[in-house]
Amino acid sequence: MRTAAATTEVRRPSAVRALTTLLAVTAAATVVVDLLNWWYAPEQEFGLAVRTGWAMLRALGFVLLIGHVNRGRTVAKPLGLILAVTTVFAVARLVVPRQGVPPLPGLLGFALLTALCVSVVWLLYRSEAVGAHLVRHRKGLVVSGGTISWREVAPKRPPVTGWLLTSRVAAFTYSPLMLVPALVAGGAILDGRLAAVPAVLFWFLAGIATSYAVLLCTAFLMRGKRWARTMLVAITLGVLAVDLPLCWWLLGVDGLIRDGAPLVAAAVLALYGLRRAARAEPPPTPS
Repeated sequence: MRTAAATTEVRRPSAVRALTTLLAVTAAATVVVDLLNWWYAPEQEFGLAVRTGWAMLRALGFVLLIGHVNRGRTVAKPLGLILAVTTVFAVARLVVPRQGVPPLPGLLGFALLTALCVSVVWLLYRSEAVGAHLVRHRKGLVVSGGTISWREVAPKRPPVTGWLLTSRVAAFTYSPLMLVPALVAGGAILDGRLAAVPAVLFWFLAGIATSYAVLLCTAFLMRGKRWARTMLVAITLGVLAVDLPLCWWLLGVDGLIRDGAPLVAAAVLALYGLRRAARAEPPPTPS
């Protein structure tokens, strides 16, 4: 057997190059703004440290997104949308202090990061050049005619809409969005609230179980199983029913707003994506 490799390199459109530059700037701005909020925070407590660390991890998400854009992957659009929306929420909950008004540097950083995220979403969904570029699937080894080649592998599952991919990516954020406030609530145990131990442990277990449930559900969702959509709706409602009351009980109204709002935003995106995907499907033909 012989190995074949593609040697032709096609220059990317200017809009795609602009998008990758914008994503790199957004990743750097995410780290800078989060550190700025930490510096100006009146109380550098355990909960703020956890939320700041989680927000800064989103910079790695933007770096990952750059790789998907460079490779022209179809998953770049939903991933970029979820990253942009949740980043805005994550930074917003760090800017607003428990008391008083937000510091001016924090507000300016939030405004800058919001503008960057809006620009990213606009390029991903409104630029024709970017849309024409993001059409590829993952690559793999393909054996054909006695030749081994590394090329794009078309998925065996039926084609899915971009909105269905958006619902899938949004659902994958449920687990971390539950585990972060659960970890923050763990600080209550350190403060002597031993009665909260069972609730915090349940919160952690629910967050971990959600990740497996979403993984199983979306695997069938991508294969066009209609019952998987109902299952994802049930998972979404169950996640909200668990997370929001625990946020309110263990973290107060402040925690409900800071940690519940990002989860609600992800849930709305997932449910809206399912609805749009259902509308885009052709009606069943009569037998």
